[in-house]
Amino acid sequence: MLAKEIKPGAVVTYQDAPCLIESVNVQSPSARGAATLYKYRARNLISKQKVDITLKGTDSLELADFHRRNVKFMYADATHFHFLDQENYEQYSLAREDIEDESQYLTEELEGVQALIYNEQAVGIQLPVAVELTVTHCEPGVRGNSATGRTKPATLETGLVVQVPEYLNEGERIKVDTRTGEFLSRA
Repeated sequence: MLAKEIKPGAVVTYQDAPCLIESVNVQSPSARGAATLYKYRARNLISKQKVDITLKGTDSLELADFHRRNVKFMYADATHFHFLDQENYEQYSLAREDIEDESQYLTEELEGVQALIYNEQAVGIQLPVAVELTVTHCEPGVRGNSATGRTKPATLETGLVVQVPEYLNEGERIKVDTRTGEFLSRA
C-alpha cells in the first residue's frame, strides 16, 4: 500500500510486526523536486510500543495479515480479560497489562468492542468512540450551579475518575470519550 493511501486505523506490517496507524502528518515539500513526507504515529500491536514511521509518497508498506472481530466482554480474572466472539463463539483472552488503558471502559453490557486478531491470536481490543458509564461517587450537585462551567471529579462504575459538570449526581449515566477519557454528555 502506497504511503499516500495509508489512513488512521489501518494495520500495516513494519519491522516484521503489525502496527496500528493512529495519526498521519503530511509535510509538503518546500523546494522543487523535493518529496512529500508522510509521518505516521503507530502502535506496535505486539509490544504496545509507539512507533514513528516516516515515508516518502512513493514508498509503501504491506498491509498486515490482520482482521477485526466483534466480541463481547465476558469476565475478568486476576491475570486476564476474557472475550467471546459474537459470530463463531470462540473465546479470546488478553493479559491485564496488555489492555490496561482500555479496561477502564469495559462493562459486561458494552457493545461495539472489536478484537484485533493477528495470525489467529488476539493482540488487543478496539473500543467504541464513546461508552455509557454510571457515576458511583461524586460530591452532591448544588442547586443553581448549572450556569457555570465548573467541574468536579466523579468516580464511575469501572473505577475511572473523570471531570463532570457540577450539576451531575450519583447514579446518573454519562457518556465518556474512550480516546481522551473526557465527559461528553448525559446518557
